[in-house]
Amino acid sequence: MTAPRPPLLLVCVHTGAALLAGLSLLDCLRDGLDGRGTALAFGALVVLGELTRRPGAEGRETAPLGAAAALSYALLGEVGGQATHHGVTQVVGVVLAASLLGSVPHIAQGRPVRDHLARRVLTTGFAAVCLHPFSHQGPFHGRGTAYALLLAAVLTLTFLCDALLAAALARSRTGWPFGPLLRDELRATLGIGSAVCATGAVTALAVAVVGLWALPVFSVPLLLTQMSFRRYAAVRTTYRQTIASLARATEIAGYTPAGHARRVAALSREVGRDLGLSEAELTILEYAALMHDIGQLSLVDPVPAGATARLPAEEQRRIALLGGAVVRQTGVSPQVALVVERLADPCAEQPVAARIVRAVNAYEEKARDAGPGGALKALEELRLGTAGEYAPEVVGSLARVLSRDGLSMPVAG
Repeated sequence: MTAPRPPLLLVCVHTGAALLAGLSLLDCLRDGLDGRGTALAFGALVVLGELTRRPGAEGRETAPLGAAAALSYALLGEVGGQATHHGVTQVVGVVLAASLLGSVPHIAQGRPVRDHLARRVLTTGFAAVCLHPFSHQGPFHGRGTAYALLLAAVLTLTFLCDALLAAALARSRTGWPFGPLLRDELRATLGIGSAVCATGAVTALAVAVVGLWALPVFSVPLLLTQMSFRRYAAVRTTYRQTIASLARATEIAGYTPAGHARRVAALSREVGRDLGLSEAELTILEYAALMHDIGQLSLVDPVPAGATARLPAEEQRRIALLGGAVVRQTGVSPQVALVVERLADPCAEQPVAARIVRAVNAYEEKARDAGPGGALKALEELRLGTAGEYAPEVVGSLARVLSRDGLSMPVAG
Protein backbone atom coordinates (compact mmCIF):
# COMPACT_ATOMS: atom_id res chain seq x y z
CA MET A 1 0.00 0.00 0.00
CA THR A 2 1.45 3.35 -1.06
CA ALA A 3 2.19 5.77 1.76
CA PRO A 4 0.18 9.02 1.56
CA ARG A 5 1.98 12.07 0.26
CA PRO A 6 2.87 14.68 2.87
CA PRO A 7 0.96 17.99 2.56
CA LEU A 8 2.47 20.53 0.16
CA LEU A 9 2.98 23.17 2.87
CA LEU A 10 4.89 20.68 5.01
CA VAL A 11 7.12 19.81 2.06
CA CYS A 12 7.73 23.50 1.31
CA VAL A 13 8.70 24.34 4.90
CA HIS A 14 11.04 21.37 5.23
CA THR A 15 12.54 22.01 1.78
CA GLY A 16 13.10 25.68 2.52
CA ALA A 17 14.74 24.89 5.84
CA ALA A 18 16.91 22.18 4.23
CA LEU A 19 18.07 24.52 1.45
CA LEU A 20 18.94 27.30 3.89
CA ALA A 21 20.70 24.82 6.17
CA GLY A 22 22.66 23.25 3.31
CA LEU A 23 23.82 26.59 1.90
CA SER A 24 24.80 27.80 5.36
CA LEU A 25 26.82 24.69 6.19
CA LEU A 26 28.59 24.78 2.82
CA ASP A 27 29.45 28.43 3.30
CA CYS A 28 30.81 27.75 6.79
CA LEU A 29 32.90 24.82 5.54
CA ARG A 30 34.26 26.87 2.64
CA ASP A 31 35.11 30.10 4.50
CA GLY A 32 35.52 28.83 8.05
CA LEU A 33 34.10 30.50 11.13
CA ASP A 34 34.57 34.16 11.93
CA GLY A 35 35.06 34.57 15.65
CA ARG A 36 35.44 30.85 16.32
CA GLY A 37 35.46 31.20 20.12
CA THR A 38 32.21 33.13 20.09
CA ALA A 39 30.60 30.63 17.72
CA LEU A 40 31.67 27.71 19.91
CA ALA A 41 30.39 29.39 23.08
CA PHE A 42 26.95 30.07 21.63
CA GLY A 43 26.89 26.66 19.98
CA ALA A 44 27.60 24.96 23.31
CA LEU A 45 24.70 26.85 24.87
CA VAL A 46 22.36 25.72 22.09
CA VAL A 47 23.53 22.11 22.58
CA LEU A 48 22.81 22.34 26.32
CA GLY A 49 19.35 23.72 25.60
CA GLU A 50 18.56 20.91 23.16
CA LEU A 51 19.84 18.21 25.49
CA THR A 52 17.48 19.42 28.22
CA ARG A 53 14.51 19.80 25.88
CA ARG A 54 11.41 17.90 26.98
CA PRO A 55 7.74 17.82 25.98
CA GLY A 56 5.90 20.64 27.71
CA ALA A 57 2.25 21.47 28.20
CA GLU A 58 -0.10 19.93 25.66
CA GLY A 59 2.81 18.00 24.19
CA ARG A 60 4.68 21.06 22.94
CA GLU A 61 8.46 20.93 22.90
CA THR A 62 10.02 23.38 25.34
CA ALA A 63 13.62 24.42 24.72
CA PRO A 64 13.80 28.03 25.92
CA LEU A 65 17.54 27.95 26.59
CA GLY A 66 18.37 26.67 23.11
CA ALA A 67 15.96 29.13 21.48
CA ALA A 68 17.33 32.09 23.47
CA ALA A 69 20.95 31.17 22.68
CA ALA A 70 20.16 30.84 18.96
CA LEU A 71 18.30 34.14 18.94
CA SER A 72 21.05 35.89 20.89
CA TYR A 73 23.67 34.73 18.39
CA ALA A 74 21.50 35.97 15.51
CA LEU A 75 21.24 39.40 17.20
CA LEU A 76 24.90 39.63 18.19
CA GLY A 77 26.63 42.73 16.86
CA GLU A 78 29.60 43.13 19.21
CA VAL A 79 31.64 41.08 21.66
CA GLY A 80 33.32 43.01 24.45
CA GLY A 81 33.11 46.24 22.47
CA GLN A 82 34.54 44.70 19.28
CA ALA A 83 32.30 44.49 16.23
CA THR A 84 31.49 41.00 14.94
CA HIS A 85 31.66 40.12 11.25
CA HIS A 86 29.85 36.80 10.98
CA GLY A 87 27.02 36.73 8.47
CA VAL A 88 23.60 35.16 8.23
CA THR A 89 24.92 31.86 6.87
CA GLN A 90 27.31 31.44 9.80
CA VAL A 91 24.50 32.11 12.28
CA VAL A 92 22.29 29.47 10.65
CA GLY A 93 25.17 27.00 10.23
CA VAL A 94 26.32 27.21 13.86
CA VAL A 95 22.76 27.01 15.25
CA LEU A 96 21.90 24.08 12.99
CA ALA A 97 25.05 22.10 13.83
CA ALA A 98 24.53 22.67 17.57
CA SER A 99 20.82 21.81 17.35
CA LEU A 100 21.59 18.59 15.50
CA LEU A 101 24.21 17.62 18.05
CA GLY A 102 21.88 18.31 20.94
CA SER A 103 19.06 16.39 19.24
CA VAL A 104 21.00 13.13 18.97
CA PRO A 105 19.50 11.65 22.18
CA HIS A 106 15.98 12.62 21.03
CA ILE A 107 16.55 11.00 17.64
CA ALA A 108 17.89 7.85 19.34
CA GLN A 109 14.66 7.69 21.39
CA GLY A 110 12.56 7.94 18.24
CA ARG A 111 11.17 11.38 19.02
CA PRO A 112 10.42 13.51 15.92
CA VAL A 113 12.74 16.49 15.45
CA ARG A 114 12.21 17.58 11.84
CA ASP A 115 9.56 20.20 12.55
CA HIS A 116 11.50 21.51 15.54
CA LEU A 117 14.74 21.83 13.55
CA ALA A 118 12.95 23.40 10.57
CA ARG A 119 11.42 26.04 12.83
CA ARG A 120 14.74 26.69 14.56
CA VAL A 121 16.59 27.14 11.24
CA LEU A 122 13.93 29.35 9.63
CA THR A 123 13.27 31.59 12.63
CA THR A 124 16.98 32.05 13.39
CA GLY A 125 17.66 32.82 9.74
CA PHE A 126 14.71 35.21 9.69
CA ALA A 127 16.02 37.14 12.71
CA ALA A 128 19.53 37.32 11.27
CA VAL A 129 18.28 38.48 7.85
CA CYS A 130 16.14 41.18 9.46
CA LEU A 131 18.94 42.53 11.67
CA HIS A 132 22.21 42.15 9.80
CA PRO A 133 21.55 44.63 6.95
CA PHE A 134 21.07 47.38 9.57
CA SER A 135 23.76 46.47 12.09
CA HIS A 136 26.66 48.95 12.23
CA GLN A 137 24.72 51.19 9.81
CA GLY A 138 23.75 54.82 10.47
CA PRO A 139 21.56 55.39 13.55
CA PHE A 140 21.69 51.67 14.40
CA HIS A 141 25.43 51.69 15.04
CA GLY A 142 26.31 51.04 18.65
CA ARG A 143 23.85 50.36 21.45
CA GLY A 144 21.64 53.45 21.45
CA THR A 145 17.86 53.88 21.45
CA ALA A 146 17.53 53.24 17.71
CA TYR A 147 19.35 49.93 18.03
CA ALA A 148 17.13 48.90 20.98
CA LEU A 149 14.01 49.70 18.95
CA LEU A 150 15.41 47.69 16.04
CA LEU A 151 15.98 44.72 18.34
CA ALA A 152 12.42 44.98 19.68
CA ALA A 153 10.99 45.04 16.16
CA VAL A 154 13.08 42.05 15.04
CA LEU A 155 12.13 40.09 18.17
CA THR A 156 8.42 40.76 17.62
CA LEU A 157 8.56 39.70 13.98
CA THR A 158 10.55 36.58 14.87
CA PHE A 159 8.03 35.63 17.56
CA LEU A 160 5.18 35.96 15.04
CA CYS A 161 7.14 34.06 12.40
CA ASP A 162 7.71 31.13 14.75
CA ALA A 163 4.03 31.03 15.80
CA LEU A 164 2.92 31.08 12.14
CA LEU A 165 5.33 28.27 11.29
CA ALA A 166 4.20 26.14 14.23
CA ALA A 167 0.52 26.62 13.38
CA ALA A 168 1.11 25.94 9.68
CA LEU A 169 3.02 22.73 10.42
CA ALA A 170 0.31 21.55 12.81
CA ARG A 171 -2.37 22.40 10.21
CA SER A 172 -0.54 20.39 7.58
CA ARG A 173 -0.13 17.34 9.81
CA THR A 174 -3.57 17.28 11.40
CA GLY A 175 -5.95 19.14 9.10
CA TRP A 176 -7.26 21.15 12.07
CA PRO A 177 -8.42 24.78 11.49
CA PHE A 178 -5.50 27.19 11.16
CA GLY A 179 -7.05 30.07 13.13
CA PRO A 180 -7.49 28.22 16.44
CA LEU A 181 -4.06 26.59 16.02
CA LEU A 182 -2.41 29.99 15.57
CA ARG A 183 -4.31 31.39 18.55
CA ASP A 184 -3.17 28.49 20.72
CA GLU A 185 0.43 28.85 19.58
CA LEU A 186 0.41 32.56 20.39
CA ARG A 187 -1.09 31.93 23.82
CA ALA A 188 1.14 28.97 24.60
CA THR A 189 4.34 30.79 23.68
CA LEU A 190 3.41 34.24 25.01
CA GLY A 191 4.82 33.64 28.49
CA ILE A 192 7.90 31.58 27.72
CA GLY A 193 8.25 33.24 24.30
CA SER A 194 8.55 36.68 25.85
CA ALA A 195 11.14 35.30 28.28
CA VAL A 196 13.11 33.77 25.40
CA CYS A 197 13.02 36.99 23.39
CA ALA A 198 13.98 39.15 26.36
CA THR A 199 16.81 36.82 27.38
CA GLY A 200 18.09 36.63 23.80
CA ALA A 201 18.16 40.40 23.43
CA VAL A 202 19.62 41.12 26.88
CA THR A 203 22.28 38.43 26.43
CA ALA A 204 23.32 39.87 23.07
CA LEU A 205 23.61 43.35 24.57
CA ALA A 206 25.46 42.06 27.64
CA VAL A 207 27.97 40.11 25.54
CA ALA A 208 28.52 43.25 23.50
CA VAL A 209 29.63 45.06 26.68
CA VAL A 210 31.36 42.49 28.91
CA GLY A 211 32.11 39.67 26.50
CA LEU A 212 31.30 35.96 26.65
CA TRP A 213 31.26 35.92 30.47
CA ALA A 214 27.69 37.21 30.19
CA LEU A 215 26.49 33.92 28.68
CA PRO A 216 26.40 31.79 31.88
CA VAL A 217 25.08 34.69 33.95
CA PHE A 218 22.02 35.24 31.75
CA SER A 219 21.49 31.57 30.91
CA VAL A 220 21.02 30.22 34.45
CA PRO A 221 17.54 31.81 35.01
CA LEU A 222 16.25 30.39 31.72
CA LEU A 223 17.73 26.97 32.49
CA LEU A 224 15.86 27.00 35.80
CA THR A 225 12.70 27.98 33.93
CA GLN A 226 13.22 25.06 31.58
CA MET A 227 13.52 22.70 34.54
CA SER A 228 10.30 24.15 35.96
CA PHE A 229 8.55 23.40 32.68
CA ARG A 230 9.66 19.78 32.98
CA ARG A 231 8.18 19.54 36.47
CA TYR A 232 4.98 21.22 35.28
CA ALA A 233 4.69 18.73 32.41
CA ALA A 234 5.17 15.85 34.84
CA VAL A 235 2.43 17.21 37.12
CA ARG A 236 0.06 17.60 34.16
CA THR A 237 0.77 14.05 33.05
CA THR A 238 0.13 12.67 36.53
CA TYR A 239 -3.10 14.68 36.80
CA ARG A 240 -4.38 13.30 33.49
CA GLN A 241 -3.44 9.76 34.50
CA THR A 242 -5.33 10.18 37.78
CA ILE A 243 -8.48 11.28 35.96
CA ALA A 244 -8.15 8.40 33.50
CA SER A 245 -7.85 5.97 36.42
CA LEU A 246 -10.98 7.41 38.05
CA ALA A 247 -12.82 7.09 34.74
CA ARG A 248 -11.98 3.38 34.61
CA ALA A 249 -13.96 2.77 37.81
CA THR A 250 -17.14 2.24 35.77
CA GLU A 251 -15.35 -0.28 33.55
CA ILE A 252 -13.87 -2.20 36.48
CA ALA A 253 -17.30 -2.31 38.15
CA GLY A 254 -18.86 -3.64 34.95
CA TYR A 255 -21.05 -0.62 34.23
CA THR A 256 -19.45 0.30 30.89
CA PRO A 257 -17.48 -1.62 28.21
CA ALA A 258 -13.70 -1.61 28.41
CA GLY A 259 -12.13 1.45 26.81
CA HIS A 260 -15.44 3.27 26.33
CA ALA A 261 -14.43 6.43 28.23
CA ARG A 262 -11.03 6.56 26.54
CA ARG A 263 -12.58 6.26 23.07
CA VAL A 264 -15.19 8.91 23.76
CA ALA A 265 -12.52 11.27 25.16
CA ALA A 266 -10.21 10.81 22.17
CA LEU A 267 -12.93 11.39 19.60
CA SER A 268 -14.45 14.28 21.58
CA ARG A 269 -11.07 16.03 21.55
CA GLU A 270 -10.83 15.59 17.76
CA VAL A 271 -14.31 17.05 17.29
CA GLY A 272 -13.45 19.92 19.62
CA ARG A 273 -10.35 20.62 17.55
CA ASP A 274 -12.41 20.64 14.38
CA LEU A 275 -14.83 23.12 15.95
CA GLY A 276 -11.99 25.45 16.92
CA LEU A 277 -11.87 25.04 20.70
CA SER A 278 -8.81 26.37 22.50
CA GLU A 279 -6.32 24.13 24.32
CA ALA A 280 -7.83 25.02 27.70
CA GLU A 281 -11.33 24.18 26.43
CA LEU A 282 -10.06 20.93 24.91
CA THR A 283 -8.56 19.89 28.24
CA ILE A 284 -11.87 20.44 30.04
CA LEU A 285 -13.65 18.60 27.23
CA GLU A 286 -11.27 15.63 27.47
CA TYR A 287 -11.62 15.34 31.25
CA ALA A 288 -15.42 15.60 31.07
CA ALA A 289 -15.53 12.93 28.38
CA LEU A 290 -13.38 10.62 30.47
CA MET A 291 -15.70 11.02 33.47
CA HIS A 292 -19.05 11.33 31.68
CA ASP A 293 -20.27 7.92 32.93
CA ILE A 294 -19.08 8.22 36.54
CA GLY A 295 -22.67 8.80 37.70
CA GLN A 296 -23.58 5.24 36.73
CA LEU A 297 -21.82 4.03 39.87
CA SER A 298 -24.93 5.16 41.79
CA LEU A 299 -27.17 2.71 39.93
CA VAL A 300 -28.23 -0.48 41.68
CA ASP A 301 -28.70 -2.30 38.37
CA PRO A 302 -26.19 -1.44 35.62
CA VAL A 303 -27.53 -0.23 32.28
CA PRO A 304 -26.91 -2.94 29.67
CA ALA A 305 -23.53 -2.17 28.01
CA GLY A 306 -23.63 1.23 29.76
CA ALA A 307 -25.82 2.62 26.95
CA THR A 308 -27.22 5.65 28.76
CA ALA A 309 -28.19 7.32 25.46
CA ARG A 310 -31.19 4.96 25.29
CA LEU A 311 -32.48 5.77 28.79
CA PRO A 312 -35.43 8.11 29.46
CA ALA A 313 -34.49 11.77 29.72
CA GLU A 314 -35.18 11.96 33.46
CA GLU A 315 -32.93 8.98 34.19
CA GLN A 316 -30.17 10.47 32.05
CA ARG A 317 -30.47 13.74 33.95
CA ARG A 318 -30.29 11.98 37.31
CA ILE A 319 -27.13 10.10 36.29
CA ALA A 320 -25.57 13.33 34.95
CA LEU A 321 -26.25 15.23 38.18
CA LEU A 322 -24.86 12.40 40.28
CA GLY A 323 -21.82 12.25 38.03
CA GLY A 324 -21.22 15.97 38.44
CA ALA A 325 -21.44 15.59 42.22
CA VAL A 326 -18.87 12.80 42.15
CA VAL A 327 -16.53 14.86 39.97
CA ARG A 328 -16.74 17.79 42.41
CA GLN A 329 -15.71 15.47 45.25
CA THR A 330 -12.59 14.32 43.38
CA GLY A 331 -11.03 17.78 43.28
CA VAL A 332 -11.18 18.01 39.48
CA SER A 333 -11.93 21.44 37.99
CA PRO A 334 -15.53 22.63 38.66
CA GLN A 335 -15.77 23.35 34.93
CA VAL A 336 -15.45 19.62 34.26
CA ALA A 337 -18.19 18.88 36.79
CA LEU A 338 -20.44 21.47 35.15
CA VAL A 339 -20.05 19.81 31.75
CA VAL A 340 -20.87 16.39 33.22
CA GLU A 341 -23.94 17.80 34.98
CA ARG A 342 -25.23 19.38 31.76
CA LEU A 343 -24.94 16.27 29.58
CA ALA A 344 -28.67 15.48 29.82
CA ASP A 345 -29.93 19.08 29.45
CA PRO A 346 -31.80 20.15 26.32
CA CYS A 347 -29.30 20.56 23.50
CA ALA A 348 -29.93 24.29 23.04
CA GLU A 349 -29.10 24.95 26.71
CA GLN A 350 -25.89 22.91 26.86
CA PRO A 351 -22.37 24.33 26.70
CA VAL A 352 -20.39 23.29 23.63
CA ALA A 353 -18.35 20.70 25.52
CA ALA A 354 -21.50 18.97 26.80
CA ARG A 355 -22.96 18.91 23.27
CA ILE A 356 -19.79 17.26 21.96
CA VAL A 357 -19.57 14.60 24.69
CA ARG A 358 -23.27 13.80 24.34
CA ALA A 359 -23.10 13.32 20.56
CA VAL A 360 -19.83 11.36 20.62
CA ASN A 361 -21.03 9.11 23.43
CA ALA A 362 -24.24 8.35 21.55
CA TYR A 363 -22.27 7.68 18.38
CA GLU A 364 -19.92 5.26 20.12
CA GLU A 365 -22.81 3.37 21.71
CA LYS A 366 -24.84 3.16 18.49
CA ALA A 367 -21.83 2.21 16.32
CA ARG A 368 -20.83 -0.49 18.79
CA ASP A 369 -24.29 -2.10 18.74
CA ALA A 370 -25.06 -1.74 15.02
CA GLY A 371 -22.66 -4.41 13.75
CA PRO A 372 -21.21 -4.16 10.19
CA GLY A 373 -21.56 -0.65 8.82
CA GLY A 374 -22.28 0.56 12.32
CA ALA A 375 -20.45 3.87 11.89
CA LEU A 376 -22.63 5.00 9.00
CA LYS A 377 -25.80 3.79 10.71
CA ALA A 378 -24.85 5.60 13.90
CA LEU A 379 -24.13 8.86 12.09
CA GLU A 380 -27.44 8.63 10.27
CA GLU A 381 -29.28 8.14 13.57
CA LEU A 382 -27.53 11.18 15.01
CA ARG A 383 -28.44 13.27 11.95
CA LEU A 384 -32.09 12.26 12.30
CA GLY A 385 -31.93 13.31 15.92
CA THR A 386 -30.39 16.74 15.34
CA ALA A 387 -33.79 18.46 15.48
CA GLY A 388 -33.40 18.75 19.25
CA GLU A 389 -31.42 15.88 20.67
CA TYR A 390 -27.97 16.49 19.15
CA ALA A 391 -26.39 19.71 17.90
CA PRO A 392 -26.24 19.71 14.06
CA GLU A 393 -22.85 21.46 14.00
CA VAL A 394 -21.39 18.81 16.32
CA VAL A 395 -22.79 15.94 14.25
CA GLY A 396 -21.39 17.57 11.10
CA SER A 397 -17.99 17.99 12.74
CA LEU A 398 -18.09 14.37 13.91
CA ALA A 399 -18.75 13.24 10.34
CA ARG A 400 -15.80 15.31 9.08
CA VAL A 401 -13.47 13.92 11.72
CA LEU A 402 -14.47 10.33 10.98
CA SER A 403 -14.07 10.75 7.24
CA ARG A 404 -10.75 12.62 7.42
CA ASP A 405 -7.96 10.38 6.22
CA GLY A 406 -10.17 7.34 6.57
CA LEU A 407 -10.38 7.74 10.34
CA SER A 408 -12.87 5.41 11.99
CA MET A 409 -13.97 5.01 15.56
CA PRO A 410 -12.44 1.96 17.26
CA VAL A 411 -15.04 -0.12 19.02
CA ALA A 412 -14.59 -2.85 21.54
CA GLY A 413 -14.87 -6.41 20.39
